Amino acid sequence: MTPELWGALLGATAGMGLLLVVARVRAVRRPSLELRVLPFVRDVQRGTGAAPRRVVVDAPRAPGIAGVPLAVFGPVVRRVANGLETVLGGATSVRRRLERAGLERSVHDFRVEQVVWGVVGFGVAAAWGTLRTLGDPGAALGSFVGCLLAFAVGVLLRDQHLTSQVRRRERRILSEFPTVAELLALAVAAGEGPVPAMERVVARSRGELSRDLRGVLGAVRTGVPVAEAFDRLAATTGLPLVARFASGIAVAVERGTPLADVLHAQAADVRDAGRRELIEGAARREVFMMVPVVFLVLPVTVLFAFYPGVIGLRLVAP
Repeated sequence: MTPELWGALLGATAGMGLLLVVARVRAVRRPSLELRVLPFVRDVQRGTGAAPRRVVVDAPRAPGIAGVPLAVFGPVVRRVANGLETVLGGATSVRRRLERAGLERSVHDFRVEQVVWGVVGFGVAAAWGTLRTLGDPGAALGSFVGCLLAFAVGVLLRDQHLTSQVRRRERRILSEFPTVAELLALAVAAGEGPVPAMERVVARSRGELSRDLRGVLGAVRTGVPVAEAFDRLAATTGLPLVARFASGIAVAVERGTPLADVLHAQAADVRDAGRRELIEGAARREVFMMVPVVFLVLPVTVLFAFYPGVIGLRLVAP
């Protein structure tokens, strides 16, 4: 195909897309029959021995222009997300990582996000492939394969981003744990029970670990036994340290064992583990620190030391 035909095809496609967008915007902005009638409908509730009470029923709002892409492409994206779940599987692992990352969304919502990331990658590759095909029509097949690969890369990148979110949150929990454990130990040593001490600490702290403990307190307030709530926390967390912490509190509540010493010991263990990790990280980075010294500083030093002597020998030698 000639560049003129490609230009005509792209122009026609863009024009049809604009017409669809304008038609959809006009349809969304037009008030429906339900929106016109429902504000005038009243629900009358009659109580025993009381006068009729009129309650206004709130009318649903019409979706705005920002909701047009969701209304148009939402069903397609959901079907693709269901197909992606069928192909990839691993819903249990995804659900566990979502819980560990502290994200309040379902596996299906995560699959939808993966599809969106894949579509973005597909669009970038399609734009590059279109420009490439205009110069070389024979590269259309390679561009299409590149678009499919870009879609797959986008899906995998969202999965890797979820894993990185889990790691970042767990690092924050480890950094917060010694302080929270020490505060709990001080509150328990002052005579408060485990649950009141946790309420006091959670009310005065912010962070990921406080957020998990706040969820445990919410479960306890709804009637879940304290030991069972902490056992759930130990089962859902991905950090062995937090699991031991939750199991220790559950055992202390059930059997009445002293909790302050256990919390102090766990906080000391976390600080020691963080110190060891820092030393090990410094030892690993010591090797990387040698790279600029060996390949940059040392050659420049040798050059400055020997180059004047070489020039002097050339000047002296006949």
